[in-house]
Amino acid sequence: MTTVYDRELLIRTGEYDRNFWNAMHEDRTAMGKLHGAMDNATGGYAFPSGSNDKLTKAIQRKSIFRNLATVVKAQNGSCRIFAKDCNDLAEWVPENTPIPLRDGVNDFTRYPVDFHKLAVFVKLDDDFVRDSSFDLNDYLTDRLAKNFAKAEDRGFILGTGEDMPTGILKRGSGVEIGVSTNAISFDDVINLYFALDEDYRKNAVWMMNDETALKLRHLKDGAGNYLWNQSNDTILSKRVVISNDMPSEESGNIPIVFGDFSYYWIIDRSPVTVQTLKEQFVTLDQIGYLAMEFLDAKLIRRDAIQGMEINFTDPNA
Repeated sequence: MTTVYDRELLIRTGEYDRNFWNAMHEDRTAMGKLHGAMDNATGGYAFPSGSNDKLTKAIQRKSIFRNLATVVKAQNGSCRIFAKDCNDLAEWVPENTPIPLRDGVNDFTRYPVDFHKLAVFVKLDDDFVRDSSFDLNDYLTDRLAKNFAKAEDRGFILGTGEDMPTGILKRGSGVEIGVSTNAISFDDVINLYFALDEDYRKNAVWMMNDETALKLRHLKDGAGNYLWNQSNDTILSKRVVISNDMPSEESGNIPIVFGDFSYYWIIDRSPVTVQTLKEQFVTLDQIGYLAMEFLDAKLIRRDAIQGMEINFTDPNA
């Protein structure tokens, strides 16, 4: 029986790397040499260590959240993460006076982690796969990274926590509501800024979709000064991040969030696995690649990100 440790050693070898990519090129002999790295949960083979690092970096380049959040690596199965959930305190202590010590037992909050499966499917023509000059490694890595990043970011915003991560907009688990309004105004944005505790403002960013950003670009104060800094795309000196997975300005939605996204934790289980699917597409002279990753994500401190909620009541209703 192959242990996690044995598999980790195997996928780091140059021989495994060669056999893996030869197998992706439909070399059946090479496929037979990969069984020590098969993931029983997916039926796929683990990406070679170097290729997995390359894929991870490519996902990060294409991702919004992975450049804002905290990414934690885990190996196998469900687990718990420990997050610091208290306010530190420093005190001036007079000479010859006992130093006050706090009980730190409640300094950490335990959060259960479930590894949810995210699958990406890519098809290629046999002619490309069998062409020795075709760089399948680069092409497949780029395609998978683009699709993983897009699906991840959507889940990190809208995820329900059921068979997917818990998104920042999940009621009761995601952002706190800092401002409630019936329509976004200049003052509402200012109020949202100050709804966030000053300790979080240092690294805070705004997040919204294009439609909301367009509206904010036109907001002015009473003296005609724009809220949005057109020269560097900031609001109150804080960067604006655009994600079109964010909802629009409609009743019940949270179209704007502002906060420190480092308190949103992404927990990865490495490596990504992939299996080839030839038989299903043989009549089309194509080959499919089914790649899977396991991950979870949670907002560790809800007060670290504040949201603006739209509560519009139709007077004619």
